[in-house]
Amino acid sequence: MSGGYRLTGAHISSTGGSLTAVAPLQLSRRDARRLAVRAQLLDARRPASVAEVIDELTVLNIDPTNAIAPSEDLILWTRLGNGYEPAQLKEAVEVERVAFEYDGMYRAIADLPLYRAYMRQPLKYAQPKEWLAANAAFRADVLARLVDGPLLTAEIPDTAAVSWGSSGWTNNRNVTQMMELLVRLGEVAIAGREGRERRWDLAERVYPDVPEINVETAAASRNVRRLQALGIARAKQTEVPLERMDVGDVGVPAVVDGVPGQWRVDEVGLDELGVPFDGRTALLSPFDRLVFDRVRAEELFGFEYVLEMYKPAAKRRWGYFALPILRGDELIGKLDAKADRKAGVLRVFAVHRDRDWTTGEVADVHAEIRSLADWLGLELADSDD
Repeated sequence: MSGGYRLTGAHISSTGGSLTAVAPLQLSRRDARRLAVRAQLLDARRPASVAEVIDELTVLNIDPTNAIAPSEDLILWTRLGNGYEPAQLKEAVEVERVAFEYDGMYRAIADLPLYRAYMRQPLKYAQPKEWLAANAAFRADVLARLVDGPLLTAEIPDTAAVSWGSSGWTNNRNVTQMMELLVRLGEVAIAGREGRERRWDLAERVYPDVPEINVETAAASRNVRRLQALGIARAKQTEVPLERMDVGDVGVPAVVDGVPGQWRVDEVGLDELGVPFDGRTALLSPFDRLVFDRVRAEELFGFEYVLEMYKPAAKRRWGYFALPILRGDELIGKLDAKADRKAGVLRVFAVHRDRDWTTGEVADVHAEIRSLADWLGLELADSDD
């Protein structure tokens, strides 16, 4: 078997009266990393368009933190390079309709049936069910207003009879809470954005007609799609925010040298292990799916990372919004930088190295930082690192 993996530790199962050996593959850490990097479109082969990136990654995290650039734009720049412009994402979502926004992420329109299946399910938790029941008139008012066309959040009056109660930032945010619940139920959809503000419309005017599938089929298909996008993942693990990173029993079982437990691997990615790997240098959003599961990043890449924007400045090791640095199939450090748009510069406070770098690695990382500044339209205020 090509690609540096081998069968190991077979167990025996019975199929049709005969015994069949089912064995996990054994992967080196290097090959496991390359599976992940290729699946996330971070090797030397660049995708051609926003639509291709979202379709291959299946999800594109939305986050407004603008220390460098909004996360969705930074993730797309990392894949597409300096030819990417934020207007391309807006066109893909609002004009071409090749992607849709749902639950804090842009998702491929081809996957819409997998989400419509969940939208047909009743709400799970008591609080939103009871709150919607108490605000039936508010719900009807919102839907009636949308008949005349899409509305921004600020254009929808709050006619709630009972306020949404929360100990967090959603407390009393009745319009936002109502709209998000109606999106969850498939009655409303996010038609686009004006800046960071969402524009809401009736789902029937935003979503194309798609075949109905049951939620069990949808869950299995989402596992397949997720594994294709991740390359290698755990069968089951603790949930991460917004979108799971475990995949059930799809794919091929595998173990990784020096890493406890079993993994699931995408079969297409396995086939590509026989092809020479050509990597590149990339600066990643902290919300990039390659590093979003911090445990997986440490297990496969030996990469320790915490997003420190919520920590007091004195307790930060790497910076407010440090960007993980990928080179080839390794995560080798973090970039602490900030886009100072008022001054017209990208300020580099530190380049943290997780190990010693070669002269070539130093040059490649600094070239990528200069490329980031060019993309942002800023001068580079470089550090001495």
